[in-house]
Amino acid sequence: MINVQSGDDHVRSLWRHIYLNYSTEQLARAMMGQIFQMCGQIIITLLVLIAPVVQSGKVLVFAVDGSHWVNMNIMIEALHAKGHNITVIRMSDSWYIKEFSPHYTSITVNSPGGFDEESFEMFASRLMAIQRDGSTWARLNLEIEMWQTTFEITETESKMIKHMMEDEGIMQSFKEAKYDLMLTDPLLFGGVLLGHYLKLPIVYNVRWTMYNEGHFAIAPSPLSYVPTPMLELSDRMTFFERVKNVLMYFVYETQGAILFGPYYNALCEQFIGPGVSFLSLIQSADLWLHRADFIFEFPRPTMPNIVYMGGFQCKPSKPLPADLKDFVQSSGDHGVIVMSLGTLVGQLPDAVAEAVAEAFAELPQKVIWRYKGRRPSALGNNTLIMDWIPQNDLLGHPKTRAFVAHGGTNGIQEAIYHGVPIIGFGLIFDQPDNLSKMRVKGVAKTVDFGTVDKNSFLETVKEVLYDPSYRENMQRLSRLHRDVPVKPLDNAIFWIEFVMRHKGAAHLRTESYKMPWYSYHSVDVILFLLSAVMLITLTTYALIRHLCCRICLRKTKNKLQ
Repeated sequence: MINVQSGDDHVRSLWRHIYLNYSTEQLARAMMGQIFQMCGQIIITLLVLIAPVVQSGKVLVFAVDGSHWVNMNIMIEALHAKGHNITVIRMSDSWYIKEFSPHYTSITVNSPGGFDEESFEMFASRLMAIQRDGSTWARLNLEIEMWQTTFEITETESKMIKHMMEDEGIMQSFKEAKYDLMLTDPLLFGGVLLGHYLKLPIVYNVRWTMYNEGHFAIAPSPLSYVPTPMLELSDRMTFFERVKNVLMYFVYETQGAILFGPYYNALCEQFIGPGVSFLSLIQSADLWLHRADFIFEFPRPTMPNIVYMGGFQCKPSKPLPADLKDFVQSSGDHGVIVMSLGTLVGQLPDAVAEAVAEAFAELPQKVIWRYKGRRPSALGNNTLIMDWIPQNDLLGHPKTRAFVAHGGTNGIQEAIYHGVPIIGFGLIFDQPDNLSKMRVKGVAKTVDFGTVDKNSFLETVKEVLYDPSYRENMQRLSRLHRDVPVKPLDNAIFWIEFVMRHKGAAHLRTESYKMPWYSYHSVDVILFLLSAVMLITLTTYALIRHLCCRICLRKTKNKLQ
């Protein structure tokens, strides 16, 4: 006969056995063990119930090469760490985007994208030579050179996009993969067009579109206090600065329409459908992850689907390699100056490099200079030249006193994060404008690349080193930047996964991009109201005139009688 005990009988029997056979101390231990085991099971159960369900997603990435890829790759690594499958589209002439990576699978389009290293280095060298000329004609040549290069890149990119879209094998593989999301940089148009063609939710890793700063594409931008990029203006403009701001805004818009419009609209017509403009495709993205914040930018209107992740690539510094650590420690109380001019500028004109080296040699600080050009003859014993430097780790070192930089967004954000004041060159593209923002905030001083010599550079460096306001202001910005409830990279990853979970974010996206410009600016409403006022005014005038004429006519008749 089998003796079946109820649950309660079994528990009572177990505790009676423990009580009779164990000492008081053993009994206490047994009871505590049972309690901890029960608590652990409850905690695990609660965690399982409340933890969000994160499913692995398939993300298609269309990136921009060069410095833009540096921060896109950080986002890709973070997505990969969360379990997502990443596929990266690269061109045959890709510079930074490698074919093989532990974090993504690549698909190579057998066509140049226009972002090869050699072409950009030559372009940067030509621009620096034009700037050193210093004449008005040289300044005009600088603008012509930049727009000519932009036109060439656009032409090359358009051919690449057409080649990719007409490649049946690649396009079939895209369709069969059934991606959950397109992550792209709208500085170029390929990812925007492909995302719409595949009908995927689109998330931008953005600061620039192909013709202007990202906000100008979707957010209200009052030109009275929102400066047009590249003009080095602040949000407190004089009357004539506002005149310049308005005029140059329309110049840039016109140039963009002339340079990009014909190419990109033709691609839209061929692959999306008639009547679709490239601008409407850009504006219709689900989410804009913006590589800036209002520590860096001036305050301005924004939109619900813009998420700010300025400094998302920044992180606490790691220990330096032994040889570099010894060099930094040897600086004593004077500290260290770090110099790097970004991914595009590996070397300077010889005259500028000699002037910089000679100025550094007169300083008591140690200098770590990332430089690939010819070793300057005036280089002092206090200066260490390297092909590559751990920039983030050096900027985060307590002995770092200043950062000599070109003014790229990545470097400026790292300087803000670590609280290091900036001496800026501002060579090409948005770099002078970025530095002007820092100059207005009192954390940077710039040198004129066209006229810089040993004395002017040395004077600028000394001012930033020895005027405590630069460091105090930058450390204040650093505190503001870090004082956020969620780290920028974690916030960006959350919103990418949000878009994947909900198959888009249409509820955050304004429908204004579907409106023609005259409706968006209420020109048609204003004209209608003006017409109505004019009609009422004219009707009233006609009635009054008619009545006056009738009265005059009646009076005339009465007099005649």
